[in-house]
Amino acid sequence: MRCLSCWFACAVLAQDPVTKPVVPPATAPAAVAAPAATFRPLWNGRDLQGWHGQREMSPYQLAALPKDQAERLRAEDAASAAAHWWVENGELVNDGHGAFLTTDAAFGDAEFVLEYKTVALADSGIYLRGCPQVQIWDTTAAGGKWSLGADKGSGALWNNQQYERFPSRCADRPFGEWNQLEIRQIGSLVWVRLNGVVTVDGVVMENYWDRKRPLPASGPLQLQTHGGEIRFRNLQVRE
Repeated sequence: MRCLSCWFACAVLAQDPVTKPVVPPATAPAAVAAPAATFRPLWNGRDLQGWHGQREMSPYQLAALPKDQAERLRAEDAASAAAHWWVENGELVNDGHGAFLTTDAAFGDAEFVLEYKTVALADSGIYLRGCPQVQIWDTTAAGGKWSLGADKGSGALWNNQQYERFPSRCADRPFGEWNQLEIRQIGSLVWVRLNGVVTVDGVVMENYWDRKRPLPASGPLQLQTHGGEIRFRNLQVRE
């Protein structure tokens, strides 16, 4: 595994210029030391241990539920994940339906790498700290979402409103091929590289659930999906 910290520092030199947002001083660290830890698997490659199902729901709303109601929702989401997620040839597979697959662990500042492969009309994303999302979708005209920006490509913070929400350029591979995502998150800042192309360069990720609040300091990573089959493999994390 090559060092992500190195390419995040210099990758943009080899790419087209990216316009950066004006970052509030409180969110921009003065200096960022390279993490001392090494990458470790985020998934065991065999089953769903370490993950659980969770419907799309505000973490604030979820935390405020009475205990009995929260337990009922967890049971329903567990059944949904079991019905719509499975393991096949060392790949996590989802049929385009059901609860989002969610890590039991919460992450703060971290780097993630993973590969995904999807199909026409699929729409997915990587939720960071339980917030949407690093976008994955059908970027073809036939996908029907060019009016929403799908023509610009995957790999950016599509749910942003104030800060940049589209990638620097489209780096998606054709359906049936594996795509590689490399993500780094420090504070509220996010960097993303999709298939070797920098698609997010130190952009503030907004708190989708409550835009008046800062991004949560930590939270789970979630694999969101709807609209078509998607497969994931080689998921790793370095905190």
